[in-house]
Amino acid sequence: MHIQKLTLTNYKNISSESFDFKSSINCFVGNNGVGKSNILDSIYHLALGKSYFNPTSVQNIEFNKIFFVIEGNFLIKSRVEKIICSYKKGQKKVLKRNSKIYNKISEHIGLIPLVMISPDDIDLINEGSAFRRKFLDGILGQIYSDYLTNLLSYNKVLAQRNSLLKYFALNHTYDQKSIDIYNGQLEKFGLPVFKKRKEFMKTFSPLFETRYEAMNSGKEKVKLHYMSALEKNSLSELLTKSINKDRLFQYTTEGIHKDDLDFLIHKKSIKKFGSQGQKKTYLIALKIAQFDYLRDKKGISPIILLDDIFDKLDQRRVTNLLKLILEEGFGQIFLSDTHEERTLNALESIKSDFEIFKLD
Repeated sequence: MHIQKLTLTNYKNISSESFDFKSSINCFVGNNGVGKSNILDSIYHLALGKSYFNPTSVQNIEFNKIFFVIEGNFLIKSRVEKIICSYKKGQKKVLKRNSKIYNKISEHIGLIPLVMISPDDIDLINEGSAFRRKFLDGILGQIYSDYLTNLLSYNKVLAQRNSLLKYFALNHTYDQKSIDIYNGQLEKFGLPVFKKRKEFMKTFSPLFETRYEAMNSGKEKVKLHYMSALEKNSLSELLTKSINKDRLFQYTTEGIHKDDLDFLIHKKSIKKFGSQGQKKTYLIALKIAQFDYLRDKKGISPIILLDDIFDKLDQRRVTNLLKLILEEGFGQIFLSDTHEERTLNALESIKSDFEIFKLD
């Protein structure tokens, strides 16, 4: 799968720009603030219907403008797919595939498999469980449309139940029948999500462990552990038992929205006990395993976006990462860097065609 052409209008700090891509590796170089990351983010936007960095659509419009448009021509299994994403202030975001508007953006997810590697990935280790669930959901949502549908439905019901709990507290009232209805809906949508996450981890964990150990010559042992209260109790039981706590806190304290991943190295938390180098390698192994999984399930190699990774990884690690991806039959790589010479040095040892786009 390849992007042939990308056109941006009023997207973040880019008024009007167009790129034709003919190489396997495409590098955007220039000073900070010129729009390198924004170009990569626009590709992510076309693939997943939202920005990686700014999910709120209005934040992606150029200053003093009222709309943005992103256009991309993708070659997918010998077929050209033209994807257009546009947004105008006060209106609904529009996503088109070959001039046909999607009824729901979620219907588009999975057409263009993609892996993003960014300095922000460190949040997967250092921040809360929401970041790790987003990582899980971002992979599974690109493969299983029913997973995404169930997850969106679950989150909608969850928000409604939370609003009801706040209403009860504000008005000093309570209605068990209404709670039971929401509990039943959360069970209906949440259980398939839990089962798919559990099934996914059985395949994904060995992929990750293999990648990490190969990058460290087997010297370190790592493990991913999926944590969910549904392992020991049904969602229905959890919601029933926690109702008094839910009423006290005015939100739903149990459910799949509390699931987490435990990142372990030598059976200890990498967040607490891992070195900076170990954390960096851990994250790279996670993303390469994501690439492996998506390629296997989709039957095509995902697009890979490498955003400013030179600022977080030394040149040796970046070069090894590029070599690893190339050996695995990648699709297309896009990377950004502030130093052209550093990028060239990393690419010179790689036997692949590349093109450098200078931004100023």
